[in-house]
Amino acid sequence: MGKSIKFRLTIMSFLQFFVWGAWLTTIFTYGTKGKHWSYQEVGAIFSTLALSSILMPSLTGIIADKWIRAERLYGLLHLAYGGILFFVPFVDNPDQLFYVIFAAMICYMPTISLANSISYRVLTSNEFNVLKTFPPIRVWGTVGFIVAMWVTNLTGSNITANQFVFAGIGAILLGIYSFTLPACTPENLHSEKKGLINLLGLDAFKLFANYKMALFFLFSMLLGAALQLSNMYGESYLFSFPKGSVIGDYSGVILSISQISETLFILTIPFFLKRFGIKQVMMMAMMAWVIRYGFFALGDTSAGWILIILSNIVYGMAFDFFNISGSMFIETNTDHSIRSSAQGLFMMMTNGFGAYFGTIASSWVIDKHFILPDGQTNWSGAWSVFATYSLVVAVLFAVLFKHKHNPTELSEISH
Repeated sequence: MGKSIKFRLTIMSFLQFFVWGAWLTTIFTYGTKGKHWSYQEVGAIFSTLALSSILMPSLTGIIADKWIRAERLYGLLHLAYGGILFFVPFVDNPDQLFYVIFAAMICYMPTISLANSISYRVLTSNEFNVLKTFPPIRVWGTVGFIVAMWVTNLTGSNITANQFVFAGIGAILLGIYSFTLPACTPENLHSEKKGLINLLGLDAFKLFANYKMALFFLFSMLLGAALQLSNMYGESYLFSFPKGSVIGDYSGVILSISQISETLFILTIPFFLKRFGIKQVMMMAMMAWVIRYGFFALGDTSAGWILIILSNIVYGMAFDFFNISGSMFIETNTDHSIRSSAQGLFMMMTNGFGAYFGTIASSWVIDKHFILPDGQTNWSGAWSVFATYSLVVAVLFAVLFKHKHNPTELSEISH
């Protein structure tokens, strides 16, 4: 029975990120190369991920807690997400595609947290050790993302709408499959008197009154502006390499090294947090982003292919170290009564506001300053700007954010 439960949740985790990875890293290639739209036009479409991340996960969380079983809501959202994606091949206007993808993201983004919630509930009700059992299940989500990238790349679908069809089919299958999962009955919240502000997680905004916390959230937003640049432009950049080269022909496969690296670096986090502390690990992440984009900027040099591989390897540190150490900072520096809300605020600042501003600003910068007369993109210049921005954020963070390492700081949550 135990193996069956874990296997069923593993399938859910795999499909959860397969239906996103099929198009997330290739939508810019599809828009700019397949449809010949501008970076600003595709950037606006991509920004719907951030817009839908601001409140939708909280709203659907309330619904799952009060009115409908979580696995059923999860299934309905995926059915809607898959159905909407089937409209993409019939859309030839970027303004129209903005609304199609926005509708799809409104359905998809809440399912990320719902998938975690379902896994936690099912594992807990079956008396599993969640801290020990969940990570091996979740890592299959990254595997699903990688497989989707490979499918899209190896079928030549990175410049066609087939990538959205693959995602749509997977989402429909996942939606149907969700109804076979163990029941996650809504918890009874009626006994607790909570206002709308509390339910939406907005009570955590009072943390902005604390200078240290306000500074942390500010830098979370600033770095959040850089977090999605790889997903937005990485595949388009590698796709621009000459056809007949390994990088140009297998851009999606090469980029998937980033996700493989992510699965490996996450295993090193306990050591680095214990040895260096939260601030230093966040600094490592910020400098890793500088290296990531700096190596991409040098990708057209004689040693470019080596630097591109190294850039993809360092991505794991850049992504995992900031997100997880930032989450640990919230967990150890906020009152237990608002920790969940504070975690939601952290995600809102990084994946919501930060990602939105980063998407809009970076696509404007590329369109205005790095499109060459022949229509090609000056990727070296663009990545140099992104690396410089990340470096400025890292230096300011090192100077302004004061947090001393306390070896016992993480003891409460390590058990």
